[in-house]
Amino acid sequence: MSILKEFKQFLLRGNVVDLAVGVVIGVAFGTVVTALVNDILTPLIAAIAKVPDFSSLFFTINGSQFAYGDFLNALISFLLVATAIFFFVVKPINMLISRARREPSVDPTTKKCPECLSEIPISAKRCSHCTQSVV
Repeated sequence: MSILKEFKQFLLRGNVVDLAVGVVIGVAFGTVVTALVNDILTPLIAAIAKVPDFSSLFFTINGSQFAYGDFLNALISFLLVATAIFFFVVKPINMLISRARREPSVDPTTKKCPECLSEIPISAKRCSHCTQSVV
């Protein structure tokens, strides 16, 4: 009975649950990014370049065939995935983090005298430095 209790305690430990959730979310997110690249971005590039697939491209040297088209497909796919992740994940998250870290605006307690530009209390009606009337 103690083995089952230890196993249950192991499974319910925070790190294991967090890791499991992270893996599941990562797989689901990977599927979304792959769909974005395969279904939207790649056809867009194919429409512009008028070549939907580069896998048939190759050159031959001394009877050896070099299929550089597959490499181009993989490179374009990588660049599209990296671009999608940067613009749809990294940039929005960075904006959210920067908004969260901003300090709340503090109401000013002083203002500048229009005549001598000295700092005076916000509620002052006359400058203590030049005695100018301040509205």
